[in-house]
Amino acid sequence: MNVSFLQELLSSVAEQGRSLLPKSLFGIDAGEDVEELAGALVSGRGEASGVAIARELLDRYARLDAEERLRFFGFLATDMQPDAARVAEAAQAHLDAPSAASLATLQKALESPRIEFFRRLHLAPGATPEIVAMRRDLLRIPADKADLAAVDADLRRLFYVWFNRGFLVLRRIDWNTPAAILDKIIRYEAVHEIQGWDDLRRRLDPADRRCFAFFHPSLVDDPLVFVEVALMRDMPEAIGQVLEEPHAETMGKPPTTAVFYSISNCQEGLKGITFGNFLLKQVVEELAREKPSLKNFVTLSPVPQFAAWLQRAAAEKEDETMAGEARALLAAMRRTGWPEEASDVELADIEAALLPLAAHYFLNAKGADGRPVDPVARFHLGNGARLERINFLADTSEKSLREGCGLMVNYRYDPREIERNHEDYANNGVVACSRAVRSLLKGKSKARVVASEAPPALPAPAKADS
Repeated sequence: MNVSFLQELLSSVAEQGRSLLPKSLFGIDAGEDVEELAGALVSGRGEASGVAIARELLDRYARLDAEERLRFFGFLATDMQPDAARVAEAAQAHLDAPSAASLATLQKALESPRIEFFRRLHLAPGATPEIVAMRRDLLRIPADKADLAAVDADLRRLFYVWFNRGFLVLRRIDWNTPAAILDKIIRYEAVHEIQGWDDLRRRLDPADRRCFAFFHPSLVDDPLVFVEVALMRDMPEAIGQVLEEPHAETMGKPPTTAVFYSISNCQEGLKGITFGNFLLKQVVEELAREKPSLKNFVTLSPVPQFAAWLQRAAAEKEDETMAGEARALLAAMRRTGWPEEASDVELADIEAALLPLAAHYFLNAKGADGRPVDPVARFHLGNGARLERINFLADTSEKSLREGCGLMVNYRYDPREIERNHEDYANNGVVACSRAVRSLLKGKSKARVVASEAPPALPAPAKADS
């Protein structure tokens, strides 16, 4: 049974189910009726009527304005939550006489009615992208609406199931991919902006360029996440080497290095649902099988929060030494008109001051959870990569200079080390890095760091277990 047939079947069920419902559920004012429809959806009606209500509710939700949507989410937060008295009664019964039956009763009492609401809402034909968009709307509500966090938690819990890795389909994106999908690749690119169709063709059409994306059966022509890859001879130290330099295969030399230079999540409503780690593992496997000459798998990654951290470091009161270094660096950047107007000598001085602070940022600066503050570092280190090299003025675009002081980072995926690095990071917070990065700290490091020399060549990876 294919997806289109299933959608047609559900649409037919929904249309037939509408005739079984009271006319009062289909009033004129969407804002007034959407909460009544939500209550009706979880009231235990038959399958056909449930599908009809779900479809009607989604249609009405789409017509709500921002204030009405906020009120609807507030209704879900306050009216659709476990019955406190029932939970207390079930908990006490389990404490008094523990058994499998009493535990099952307690678990049922604890389950949020919102979970069942969203499950039934998901029955409507075409509901998946609409519920994803619903969470996008929820995430856009100001963070001070703390009571809505429970609604988001329930949606994330369901999305982890609905978007399980087993449902995802890997597809290569090339110049022959339908234009509707290519247009979305241009719009969704979040790291290095694609300047129109000619720029997109330069990233997809050459023999040593690749792009892969994950799709879900319910979002057939809308990618969840995609990665752009350049097949090169060496590990690049600047984005220009990836986007502008001659390609390895056109020079008659087989590529030895796969460079992942852009990973973009496409669905705002799926924020926090991880796909990129699975995507990288599967793409490494695909590339190694297609190109046996590939021995090295690296990234060229942005550092999107370094500039903001540097400003905070300059105001740090507990570490005056670091604060002084940060203030001196920022002053030098302003004084010299860095980077365009600075002389070679001034650039060298700024580089000598900037890279040790960058190493401190990656290896010592921690968030409340004890992990590195840099989000890109958390992603790659959590996947088992090693922090290989910090590159000065690797990206001089306005965005990169504003957010990351022009820095870019190479993370190396060594198949022989990935699992060990992942376990060390996940269990002990160990940051795997090269000796070159470690040496930048000039003896100031207090982080738990694993240093290793990069091997001259890596064997083809074993099949990823994802």
